[in-house]
Amino acid sequence: MRRVVVLVLSLGLLLAPSAAPAEPSAPGSSWSPRAAQYPGSVTESNVAIPMSDGLELRGDVVRPVDENGEVVNEPLPVVVTITAYNKSALSAAGFGGGEADYLVSRGYVRLTVDARGTGNSPGVWQVFGEREQLDAKEVVEWAAQQPWSDGAVGMSGASYMGISQLFAAGQQPAGLEAIFPQVPSAEVYRDVVASGGQLDVGFMPLWLGLVNVTGLIPGTSLDAIAVVLQHLLGTTPSSLGLLLEAFLGGEQAYDGPYYEERSTLTRSVPAIDVPTFLVGGHYDLFQRGTPLVFQKLHERGVPVKMILGPWDHLQGSSGAEIVEAGYGTLDELQLRWFDHYVKDLPDPTLDADIADFTYYELGSGQWRERDAYLDEQTASVYHLSGTSAPISGGGQLTEGDVESGSSSIAPIALAGLCSRSATQWTAGVTNQIPLDNPCNTDNALNDRFGVVFETEPLAEPLHMLGPIAARLYASSTTGDGLLSVHVSRVQPDGRVERLTGGWQVMSLAALDEEKSVKLGDEIVQPWHPFTRDSRRLRAPGEVTPVDVEVFPTGAVINPGDRLRISVQTFDLPHLAPTLEQLPGALGVVTIHNSPEHPSRLVVPDLAGEVPTDEGDESGVVDAIEDALGGAAGLTPITADAGPERSWPARIADAFLPATGSPMSGVLILVAVALVLGGSALRLRGGDGSPSS
Repeated sequence: MRRVVVLVLSLGLLLAPSAAPAEPSAPGSSWSPRAAQYPGSVTESNVAIPMSDGLELRGDVVRPVDENGEVVNEPLPVVVTITAYNKSALSAAGFGGGEADYLVSRGYVRLTVDARGTGNSPGVWQVFGEREQLDAKEVVEWAAQQPWSDGAVGMSGASYMGISQLFAAGQQPAGLEAIFPQVPSAEVYRDVVASGGQLDVGFMPLWLGLVNVTGLIPGTSLDAIAVVLQHLLGTTPSSLGLLLEAFLGGEQAYDGPYYEERSTLTRSVPAIDVPTFLVGGHYDLFQRGTPLVFQKLHERGVPVKMILGPWDHLQGSSGAEIVEAGYGTLDELQLRWFDHYVKDLPDPTLDADIADFTYYELGSGQWRERDAYLDEQTASVYHLSGTSAPISGGGQLTEGDVESGSSSIAPIALAGLCSRSATQWTAGVTNQIPLDNPCNTDNALNDRFGVVFETEPLAEPLHMLGPIAARLYASSTTGDGLLSVHVSRVQPDGRVERLTGGWQVMSLAALDEEKSVKLGDEIVQPWHPFTRDSRRLRAPGEVTPVDVEVFPTGAVINPGDRLRISVQTFDLPHLAPTLEQLPGALGVVTIHNSPEHPSRLVVPDLAGEVPTDEGDESGVVDAIEDALGGAAGLTPITADAGPERSWPARIADAFLPATGSPMSGVLILVAVALVLGGSALRLRGGDGSPSS
């Protein structure tokens, strides 16, 4: 049937007039971005923004100017960004997502504010504490009440600025109409502070250092020196104290009230009711959290969309590659979102043009569109079988009978250094080096530091979307240790593409099934309390089930590929044990698999959700183009370099012959009929029966 649609579309294109409207920003969309209304802008720096406790935050207000250089006095909607990285330094670096002047030139005011205790704002930084959250609400309401504001406010920004949006929106400030958070977190403890119970040493010190250093850059206000001293004497010691207490095994090493207060998933997301556009990355720091935010908002019926790309934290923050999703640039997406929900301009095709959930599928390189994130997946279970050994491997993943075995892993601290994990958990900083990093594209070397279990080459594609769970029956010579799990796609040439990872300290493996996510009867996202009270050291050699939360992915294991799980006991530079955990981390860990100890990997299988003939359809289009290129006197027009065009657009390109004669049209129709007819026969197995 879809081939008939192709033919009908093709005939329509042949008969259509040659004149065409301006190319829309996104292929297949009727929407095009508005042209700039104003030629320039003016900035008022360090405007005082009073808070309810008497402290004044500092913000920069950017307003448009007309062709005469006069500030536009008409009240306009405002886009607010709250940052901890010093708004002046942020602006100079061009970081944070989107160009301020793009929105300002189209009739918006931009307000960028330094969070309390950072940049040019006085006070002590609260790291998203309750007072800082209230600040976010009050900043939005202040912006809505200014004479240059029409009362409607949107919010934008990445990472810290994205998290600030969620905290503001959860308090439902007057005037807030829509938000656009890039790479925000959900549960800060589980997302980034202590994955699986060990402390992050790749990103957290780097992040705290960044906030503290940018907070010491002198501002231009009269009280700039006083503010710098306040940061030096207040914020810096506070940050260092948090790190030290955590590594000494204090309360900061465990989940509890401090992190609960800073969890958007429980603190603010349940109360968000404004339209929300999320951007996430497969290799982002908040790879786990951003889809959870989408899921919770989607379940409540809040207008929400998300684009999940093959990006690390810096890439997701910049939004430079978001155009590959096919909906336009980051600036254009923000303009469209805010125009509709903040300016209240009609956009009847918004939902038709942009799917609720769009993700890049690792393994196929295709962008997939869905109406939801976790809805109709099923749990596919692969059991560990046989025995694996470091360097040599040898274990199997199977859906059939299990061979009993036990596989021991030595505590090798180098594990993790040569893997995509190292790049991901340093926020993608190493990707800024203009050299290829083979550790990002092949996890084979890292896997040799542990044990490996993999399937036979698959006969059918396995499409996965969502979180993954590994239940591993483990023992340790010390009664504790870390299970660092990598899930990968092994290609026929032996290259190991790491798709995602998960981590779990054995002594913190207490499971809360009520808070865990299930598909059917199988847990795909285990939830652990990570409290001091839940900590339990095992006896040396005691076998216990350890449920490892493997962070979500969207990937396909292609026919001929193998699905692999590898397990090590370290993941540097990502994680390091606290002083309290260190003795237990130095033991030998053994993975057990048998009917009594059914170690397994549970993946969210899309099953019949992903069309299985997409590759065939792409092949049909290729064949049409080849046939047209070979027809006498015809020269198919090839699209310029850029985002891959959809198959109707490619056929449209091909159906513009070099000559305009009626005979050309006849040749085209003959070629199309022959190709489609032959393709349909091949797709039906050659004898007319449907193919698989």
